[in-house]
Amino acid sequence: MRVLGLDPGLRRTGWGVIDLTDTRLRYVADGVVRSDDSLTLAERLVQIHDGLVGIVTTFAPDAAAVEETFVNRNPESTLKLGQARGIALLVPALAGIAVGEYAATRIKQAVVGTGRAAKEQVGMMVRTLLPGCLIETPDAADALAVAICHAHHLTTRHRLEQAVRR
Repeated sequence: MRVLGLDPGLRRTGWGVIDLTDTRLRYVADGVVRSDDSLTLAERLVQIHDGLVGIVTTFAPDAAAVEETFVNRNPESTLKLGQARGIALLVPALAGIAVGEYAATRIKQAVVGTGRAAKEQVGMMVRTLLPGCLIETPDAADALAVAICHAHHLTTRHRLEQAVRR
């Protein structure tokens, strides 16, 4: 199963793709979709949309997950982030891909073992869990962490479904 993880942002939306076979994870690709600060909000959202459509088309994920938005002190920033997050949810959904959502603390717990892990710890564990990954930016590392978290949850759900059938 191919899993796409997304770390939404208006300036940079991180993305990461992994393959899940049984309980084994394999790195596929990662990167960032950037928007141009000089454009209007609507134009920037189109850039994010188009970039994510290209990623979904190129990598054909079977599942996707997006990091949930946390509330900033600045309500305007939170609103803009929420709009970028909406695009990150919309693109895979329009492609018929089920989309999971996870809080940052849950992602860190799944990858590092503690919900209060630092960004550096997350990046280090992503590199450990996905040998050979390139990790273009911290946003891409976060997106790979989202994908890993979702893969763990999918594996657990699959095991539970098998146990119930028995």
